[in-house]
Amino acid sequence: MGHTRMYTLDPSLAHHAPRGHGLRLLPWDAASDADAETWLRGCLDPEFQRWNTPLKLWTDLAGARESLRGRARDAADGRSASFRITDDESGTTLGHIGLNEISRQMKVARVGYWVLPEARGRGVATRALLLTSRWSYAELGLHRLELGHAVGHEVSCRVAERSGYRAEGILREAMFEAGRHDAFRDVHLHARLATDEEPAPPEAR
Repeated sequence: MGHTRMYTLDPSLAHHAPRGHGLRLLPWDAASDADAETWLRGCLDPEFQRWNTPLKLWTDLAGARESLRGRARDAADGRSASFRITDDESGTTLGHIGLNEISRQMKVARVGYWVLPEARGRGVATRALLLTSRWSYAELGLHRLELGHAVGHEVSCRVAERSGYRAEGILREAMFEAGRHDAFRDVHLHARLATDEEPAPPEAR
């Protein structure tokens, strides 16, 4: 099944970036040293690696740039959307949130996110997820957003629940074990529909 070009996320479109709840979501730029270094730091963070295993494992700046270029290509083709979470007042990068496996035909996508260590405990993930969800329904016309996390990842589970993503069940062996491509673990699936009520955002801390 082909993909329909939908929304190209590149630096020239930064003025269209979603903002609210004290945040602004901007496109990542593979040509930016700061963006590539932040992407590398976030993806090598031990807490990120404990719960996530990318399809391609890389550990250097060149790999980070290639990863960001790949995301930009997918965004240009309408398959994904990747945002750098920033503080709306200071512009400081706080983390990442993105939509993956976007299906225009089925009006569904999967959402994922991470927050830098120094920005945790401030409701960043919840606020970013609420903002991205609203943008997805309004701008992309999506109806269903899915969020899956490894069973046992209680922090991500709470973020999903606070953002109105209802628990729907367990997907058996649906993601890789930490740092491995030859072993699997169960996934707790959450989802939110465009017709579900939007929760109030937490206060920025």
